[in-house]
Amino acid sequence: MADIEFTPGPLDRSGRVYVAGHRGLVGSAVWRKLEQEGFTDLVGRSSKELDLKDRAAVFAFFAEQQPQYVVLAAAKVGGIMANNTYPHDFLSENLQIQVNVMDAAVEQGVERLVFLGSSCIYPKFAEQPIHEDALLTGHLEPTNDAYAIAKIAGIMQVQAVRRQHGLPWISAMPTNLYGPGDNFSPQGSHVLPALIRRYDEAAQSGAERVENWGTGTPRREFLHVDDMAAAVLHLLEHYDGPDQVNVGTGSDVTIKEIAETIAGIVGFEGETVWDTSKPDGTPQKLLDVSKLADAGWTAGIGLEAGLRTTIDWYRAHVDSLRQ
Repeated sequence: MADIEFTPGPLDRSGRVYVAGHRGLVGSAVWRKLEQEGFTDLVGRSSKELDLKDRAAVFAFFAEQQPQYVVLAAAKVGGIMANNTYPHDFLSENLQIQVNVMDAAVEQGVERLVFLGSSCIYPKFAEQPIHEDALLTGHLEPTNDAYAIAKIAGIMQVQAVRRQHGLPWISAMPTNLYGPGDNFSPQGSHVLPALIRRYDEAAQSGAERVENWGTGTPRREFLHVDDMAAAVLHLLEHYDGPDQVNVGTGSDVTIKEIAETIAGIVGFEGETVWDTSKPDGTPQKLLDVSKLADAGWTAGIGLEAGLRTTIDWYRAHVDSLRQ
């Protein structure tokens, strides 16, 4: 693939940065990181202030704000149940968000943009750990294939922009993320926040048992969202290339192990049972993070330490969380 000539380097701390999805799990962490690193002109809009599915509104916003950098973290996200129940919504809404933001960014000549996707873009039975080259080499996990296709389209759009317009945009594909600001709702959450809520409520109520979906045997990799934010800035300043970059820790645990760890932290002493009639999803999803390591970055927050701070945050905000 023909590529552009660009040498990454430090971003201008006074340059305007638009963080799309700045109130979400990833976007809010990126916003915190940029503030900590001395960025002075951050721009964000809530979904009520700017509907990213409204193409005309997005173009007007970019024309008015003219950001120098964009972090595209906005997305419709959810766990297995939500993805499996509303595949059309996940496909359509994410495609609209991505296309509108990137098309508007092209029109304004945005200097650097990072598109954030998901490790679900890779085939269900990809060789582990999953290298970036595994993209489009096999069938997707059926429970979230619509969301995955939207994210794959985003990667392709970044590559197309590079080839046609010569803009040095990049894509980053995080593993399972967790941390402050996560969605802990029973219907819409991912596995880790769902487990935190389930076990903490059981511990607080004195319940004798907790029931989880599946067998507990699938292996998952978890990355603290503050690590993800640090990786985003590092990639913007140190990486350039058409291919997506995996962002993770390079190690994984079983769902059963993570459940046991959470139960121990929250003080749940009852029984855990597994509903094996429910889907497990992908048996393993561990990312090969050698490209990220070659770019000079590795994760720094250990899983148990990250879980403890996340549980503390959850307990402090439990009364105001999304239901």
